[in-house]
Amino acid sequence: MVKLLSLLLISARPIQWLKNVLLFTGLVFTGWLFIPEKFVKVLLATIIFSFVTSAIYIFNDILDMPKDRLHPLKKDRPLASGKLPLPYALFTTLFLIIFSLFFASNLSFFFFLITLAYLILHFLYTTILKNIVIIDVLALASGFILRVYAGAVVIDTHINIWLLLCVISFSLFLAVGKRRSELTLLSSKSKIGETRQVLFSYPEKLLDLYISMFANTTWLTYAWFAFIYPTITPSERLIHLWADIPRTFRSQKWLMATIPFVIYGVMRYLFVIYKENEGETPAKVLIKDKPLFATVLVWGLMVIAIVYGLS
Repeated sequence: MVKLLSLLLISARPIQWLKNVLLFTGLVFTGWLFIPEKFVKVLLATIIFSFVTSAIYIFNDILDMPKDRLHPLKKDRPLASGKLPLPYALFTTLFLIIFSLFFASNLSFFFFLITLAYLILHFLYTTILKNIVIIDVLALASGFILRVYAGAVVIDTHINIWLLLCVISFSLFLAVGKRRSELTLLSSKSKIGETRQVLFSYPEKLLDLYISMFANTTWLTYAWFAFIYPTITPSERLIHLWADIPRTFRSQKWLMATIPFVIYGVMRYLFVIYKENEGETPAKVLIKDKPLFATVLVWGLMVIAIVYGLS
């Protein structure tokens, strides 16, 4: 039983739950992070989305078993290797879906609709869309966008248009980077024609162009969002310190101080894609690459300090 649960956990990909941190986007930038009621709602939504994500990964492994056995890395997955019995995987998938939809409907009707849309999108992706050039990338990116909206609807908040454009660009950047790394990996392996034909419909130069385009729009849209973010006025406890700062360094757009970290993060991820060939799994890249992890951590702490500490 312990071994079976371990295999199910591996198939559920808990490391991919990191992507669901995107549900906190609206909460953080709305200024409600430290309001217990709002925080708990988003946290519950994130947990539900994590179960949904796991159900989709297990379902994907069930359908892809024949192809995964030919993949240089995926052949060792529990289902592809035959270690995890198919009936257990099917039961777990159905249980997680029913469980997630039930609790999503109790949390918020619109959150339920987005959760359902996310499930339908990824089931379509697994069965049809991932085999269609360009549409496969757009479908992957749409999953990230739905996460942001899922976190916003449970607390009934607005997503700034420039922040949304940044999320869209960032999502496409990750999706294209994933395809670029997969293509590089499979090009050096045998039986490439029996794995993912759609990958070889992308010329490498075209993927490089896409990556360049979305890398630029990611940091540019974030920079504009930081510029138009509501004016931050120093709190009373900081007003005396503020008065001693030279006018040269005074600004009410302190969120712009985080832009260099976003630029470095994009550049570092590009380095990982082209130098290390590890963009296939963004969540693993974040944990494994220490400079990138440190950058994201510092950026997050700066955002919280600026949005909540200065005001």
